[in-house]
Amino acid sequence: DVALLLRTPTVEIRDGWIEKEEQFRPTCVKSAPLRAIDLAKKIRQEKREEERTTKGIKPTATPLQKRVSELKQFTQQLQNVHPNVLAKHLHKTMLFQNRDVIVLNKPYGVSVKDHGGGTCITAVLPILAKMMDLKVDSELQPCLGLEKEVTGTLLLARNQEAVDNIVYLHRHNQIQRKYWAITVGVPVPSEGVIDIPLIEREIAGTQHHFKMGLSPMFRLNETGEGVSRIRAHRQAESAVTKYRVLDSRAGCSLVELEPLTGLKHQIRVHLACALGCPILGDHKYSSWTKLAPQKLPENVLGKLGLEKSKTRNLTLHLHARQMVLPGTTSQPEIRVSCPMPKYFTKALQRLNLIFPDEKEPN
Repeated sequence: DVALLLRTPTVEIRDGWIEKEEQFRPTCVKSAPLRAIDLAKKIRQEKREEERTTKGIKPTATPLQKRVSELKQFTQQLQNVHPNVLAKHLHKTMLFQNRDVIVLNKPYGVSVKDHGGGTCITAVLPILAKMMDLKVDSELQPCLGLEKEVTGTLLLARNQEAVDNIVYLHRHNQIQRKYWAITVGVPVPSEGVIDIPLIEREIAGTQHHFKMGLSPMFRLNETGEGVSRIRAHRQAESAVTKYRVLDSRAGCSLVELEPLTGLKHQIRVHLACALGCPILGDHKYSSWTKLAPQKLPENVLGKLGLEKSKTRNLTLHLHARQMVLPGTTSQPEIRVSCPMPKYFTKALQRLNLIFPDEKEPN
């Protein structure tokens, strides 16, 4: 076999003088064998690690390694949690209940409905009903579900009449839902309404997949001085999202969002594709052409204490913060706020983003 040879300069120290010479180095030849002293060090290190494993002593880890390990372990535990444990957790962290509805604090990494992987919330609702001592004929049903990676307020109906009422209110846009998201980038303008229809598109390539994408109804004129209406795609659906920046610092923002429609991945697509500010931890929509871990600026990586190779472990920082149901003649308005998960507040602290309530009054 003929090896490819490259000319590379090498530096050599002889008798206290530094000499530089050219030598040929085959790129396909294996590196030189370890010296005796290097081999001895390697053997001693392996022996120490083996002794630690035998005694049950975990090797010391850096703060970064500990953080990455915690994120991995947290996700795995949630996806494989026992139904009774999940039901007990939901019962303990319940936010609101009356005779018609219940509002839960949905944890990260748990699906609302069964998608063939891990324990889902719908499957444990009968157990939750027993814990709450509900009537035998009461059947909890999830309404206005959340994605698996989204945390926060999850609405359940306690009877069919409540389900029908919620469907009516949602259809007439009378249920207010507000989300908080940490974005990579600062939306411009800082407040507005995104009214761009969405459509599911097929992405070809080495990783064949589908994504929700924008299907705009307008385009810029050739002069760039105005817009003209274009024919809407027949499969596109209307999507409207209100937003406002609550705080921004070091190239990241805390953004409040209120979807006026409820399409799949609506908030994620509007932020990433319409405003150019993807959500922190959104590996699906940070790049349009491929599926890959989110790329973060160096300053953001530094503040979060992460290396580039570890960004795949970042969770989606999207939280259903508040829900408001209108009042009726028989009951008052229902307004429920949900505390943020620990990983969300930690990210805010690391990025120096301040909650609206914590800002100093003007």
